[in-house]
Amino acid sequence: MNMSEHSARVLDSSWPEDTILAQVTAIADTQLAEVAHRIDHDGFYPLDVMASLGEAGAFGAHLQRGGNRIALAIDTMRAISRRCGATGFMTWCHDVCGLYMEQSGNAALAGVLLDDHMMGRSFGGTALSNPMKALAGIEKMSLTARAVPGGYRVSGALPWVSHIAPGHHFGAMAAVYRDDGSLSHEIMFLVRCAEPVRLRPCPAFSGMEGTSTWGVRIDDLFVGEDMLIADPARPFIERIRAVFILLQVGMALGVTQGSIDSMREVEPVFGHVNRFLHDRPHELEAEYEELAERVAVLAQTPYETDKDYFVSVLDVRAQGAELALRASQSALLHQGARGYLASAAPQRRVREAHFVAIVTPAIKHLRWEMDRLNREELPA
Repeated sequence: MNMSEHSARVLDSSWPEDTILAQVTAIADTQLAEVAHRIDHDGFYPLDVMASLGEAGAFGAHLQRGGNRIALAIDTMRAISRRCGATGFMTWCHDVCGLYMEQSGNAALAGVLLDDHMMGRSFGGTALSNPMKALAGIEKMSLTARAVPGGYRVSGALPWVSHIAPGHHFGAMAAVYRDDGSLSHEIMFLVRCAEPVRLRPCPAFSGMEGTSTWGVRIDDLFVGEDMLIADPARPFIERIRAVFILLQVGMALGVTQGSIDSMREVEPVFGHVNRFLHDRPHELEAEYEELAERVAVLAQTPYETDKDYFVSVLDVRAQGAELALRASQSALLHQGARGYLASAAPQRRVREAHFVAIVTPAIKHLRWEMDRLNREELPA
């Protein structure tokens, strides 16, 4: 295949699911597994691996042009997260950014730009952590906008946005205010990481340092129609929110599966004493399989807006995080001292599982939403 053929390659529904999953798994088990320690300990940003995953079809199955195969996208994310939770998270960031671009209906975003994004020839993340919490009434919107001829002017600061770097892009949201200071509505748009968008280092986290996470400052950025994802944004969020959340379960399933792998690894040596521990591998595998089956059913109707359906999505997301927490802790206990080494996979997965539990929507946010929906109350 020559370079021009490679550049023109685009995932579509004709790509067999088994082939995509086999290719992604092979990359995860080799290229990614070999650098997982560097990603975790040295903050290595594995763009070369991400590019290989994109070429293999890891970032487009959930899109309409990729066949709207949400279950396959979750499964590829699981295979990636099984080897490295940080790269699994970047896969999710990349996936939802592509989702915004395609669902925008904006030809400027959903054409060649999206083709390159879904195939790993360009990269981008998402900055919807603050907006999702703001729309739920938990905190205020960090970015503000004012209408100007031809578009909007946006300013503000975001404390952290992942899977970005100079030249990359990300989806963001801003609150639009009228001249009298009252809130008009929200807009969603694509941001390019170039002036007047400035990236600044974040404080060091206990994990996920290889996700290229930056603080972002935006000063009077002009957002024209070519960069608009949704105006207004709320109906758009209502439509894509279930997919946004459901895809995250791929991270939880992968971290759980990797933890079970670590437990099985020491069974021949420590099985005689590990049998006295709670959350044994066969018990966790049964819960894992049950959760995966529930997710597969929900993935069949990802754009359903029924309240009960959305509560079920929130519930599997919360259960996935809780299962990952239990599995990662049990894996460390099963491995004992060898699992407590700084280089040990169980020690890394404990931190990865904690991230799955706190990344938006965090477990507390999920429970907040389920409680609100079950009481049929609207956010302030």
